[in-house]
Amino acid sequence: MNKMYIAPVILMSAPLLITTPCLAQSDADSSKEKNTFSGDAELGVTITTGNTETTSVKARLDIDHNWRNWENQYLIETLYKKDTGEVTGKRYLSRVQGNYQLSAVNYIFVTANHEADPFTGFTSTSTISSGYGHKFINNDKTEFSIEAGPAYKFRRLDDESAAEAGYDTDNTWLAYGVMNYERKISTSSKFKQMLIAEYGDVFEARSETSITASIIDALAMKFSVIVRYNNTPLDNKESTDTETNMTLLYTF
Repeated sequence: MNKMYIAPVILMSAPLLITTPCLAQSDADSSKEKNTFSGDAELGVTITTGNTETTSVKARLDIDHNWRNWENQYLIETLYKKDTGEVTGKRYLSRVQGNYQLSAVNYIFVTANHEADPFTGFTSTSTISSGYGHKFINNDKTEFSIEAGPAYKFRRLDDESAAEAGYDTDNTWLAYGVMNYERKISTSSKFKQMLIAEYGDVFEARSETSITASIIDALAMKFSVIVRYNNTPLDNKESTDTETNMTLLYTF
């Protein structure tokens, strides 16, 4: 393994090494503890023909897995846009996070995500982080939590951006923080706000605001606004990207 990756891997793995002995001390009834899956499948498609020909597809799969003292989250998201024969948007995102519960409100997290978005000037971006999380509010109606810790990011530039910048890869340590807020507005509607912030050589943030309203049984309509910000974008790139979606959501 390349030496430059050894230190990040050891540091990010520390919470797992610390909590492993705790798992080994589980009592004999551990097999009866919770082991549940739940999640959302989301899809939105827009196609127009005639004087204007456009195609837009947004798909997302979000799964939660609760097992013993672990709360695990898995996310896969894709976005594709085409306007008059030209691709104007294409992004793929995957994220895995494991939260080891120290108590009802405190936990240690380890997360890794990988994103491919050629319209940012980077062919791929990978981030791994670990740290501490606290649930300030956790009841049937409202959930509010904050996570913070160190992170390591590795990015690969596309050919055009690499030629302009004079380098083809970028890797750095940074401070990583997440805020999650969820509120049940009524028995059939829910509001969510998530904010991810990364501070290192540059400052980057991603905000996702959404409102979900049930249609029938497990089927719902979701309206969301995503804002992504980079205070030092590559040449000829904008600092802020916004994305507005109206999708169907199936909960299982």
